[in-house]
Amino acid sequence: MLVTLPILVPLVASAACLALWGRARVQQVFAVLTTVCMVGVAVALLNRVWADGPQTAALGGWAAPFGITLIADLLGAVMVLLTAIVGLAVAVFSIGGTTPARAAHGHAALVLAMLGAISGAFVSGDLFNIYVWFELMLLSSFVLLTLGGERAQLEGAIKYVTLNLLSSMVFLAGVGLVYASTGTLNLADLALRLDALDDPRRATALAAPLLVAFAIKAAAFPLFFWLPASYHTPPPVVSALFAGLLTKVGVYSLIRVTTLVFDQERALIADAVLITAGLTMLSGVLGAMSQNDVRRILSFHIVSQIGYMLMGLGIALHATARGDAGAPTETAVLALAGAVFYIIHHIVVKTNLFLIAGAIQAERGTGDLDRLGGMVRTHPFLAGLFLFSALSLAGIPVLSGFWAKVVLVRAGLEAGTYLIVGVSLAVSLLTLFSMMKIWTRAFWGEPAKTNVPPPGAAWTRLGPIVGLASVTLAIAIGAPWVFDFAVRAAETALDPTAYIEAVLPGRMQPGGEP
Repeated sequence: MLVTLPILVPLVASAACLALWGRARVQQVFAVLTTVCMVGVAVALLNRVWADGPQTAALGGWAAPFGITLIADLLGAVMVLLTAIVGLAVAVFSIGGTTPARAAHGHAALVLAMLGAISGAFVSGDLFNIYVWFELMLLSSFVLLTLGGERAQLEGAIKYVTLNLLSSMVFLAGVGLVYASTGTLNLADLALRLDALDDPRRATALAAPLLVAFAIKAAAFPLFFWLPASYHTPPPVVSALFAGLLTKVGVYSLIRVTTLVFDQERALIADAVLITAGLTMLSGVLGAMSQNDVRRILSFHIVSQIGYMLMGLGIALHATARGDAGAPTETAVLALAGAVFYIIHHIVVKTNLFLIAGAIQAERGTGDLDRLGGMVRTHPFLAGLFLFSALSLAGIPVLSGFWAKVVLVRAGLEAGTYLIVGVSLAVSLLTLFSMMKIWTRAFWGEPAKTNVPPPGAAWTRLGPIVGLASVTLAIAIGAPWVFDFAVRAAETALDPTAYIEAVLPGRMQPGGEP
């Protein structure tokens, strides 16, 4: 029952918000209370998984692989918790960061629906239901993106929905091919059936369309341009929600299927992932350096940082391919742990940076660096929060991003993947350069004309920013504990025996069905 609550709580609350149509303030308060409840549920789920192993639920009483299965292991459970934390920050920020017109036209309901869909993707145990949650995410995000009907929003939405619909079609085609070839879509069942194939190349061929679809969702090179073309167009609170979570669903899906299902030719997939990771890093950071708007710079940095997550996955697959079958090496575990650590760090920091960009826009009425300046004098506290978050993103010692990158670099050196290590270090320096570009032009210099912020809304903007900065600080201070957690999550992902046994009891035992 516990594993169903991360989906049920926000979706039921979303329906309740629709029933409260027109009562914007009530919807906003209800959304905050719902996300607080989501955090509590996510903490309880993570604690249960840590203590007792993967948690499952067979919906409708139909046992796997015939029915719909929900499952949360350590990786899925921590992603659910991060979703709830981001949702809470966004819900509070929305009170002062959403216009009355948007609030009255379903903003809270759409945010909750998206949170439910994202949580559903993280705990789904079969490919088709991952597709269903992806489509609900796309629907709710598209409406959030276009709500208000401004020209820039509509232009960004066209690019956003076109590429995402393309990925959905590729995804659905891949699902059809997998089902036609294996007769199942349950991830655990697929893992066993594909491992039993005589020719591993058949499994890799089936994997190709799914990996392409997930890479588009993750904004990986080369089909990433939908993200920087659209994320700066909606209100900042919507951008923050998108920036923190949407691409991570694609990254999570890549990790899940390459470590659980399509693990027959890991060397081939590892090479493709590592090449994609390096190009994603470079294209993202070079794009960020050429921009002059705060949110456009941050949007390109999302692309760049996705490359680090893919770097960890690629190194893990590379190291596993060289080791014994079914026995992940220490290097593989270290690399995937680095990816998990980086995801945890990035979701929190990137959400916070977009919220800070929203606070800047509320105070100055713009995010254009040419029209900003002097905020370190007029808003020193906000300036300090930005500097802390920016340096964390760039990986300055001893902040959260530094520890995540140290783990990835160490794994890369142990695996002998020196080129991707060099690229990652160079991109870190360029990231620092572009973040300091925002600092020097938005916060130094003479103060620009100040916009009149919404009355009584300052605490709703600063509260979530301070909260997420505190979480970022906790990750940095508690880096050894976060690393230990990431290692255990990586071990369970790379050795999916417990995952399969939880979904299909007895199938992993000697004499079990193939």
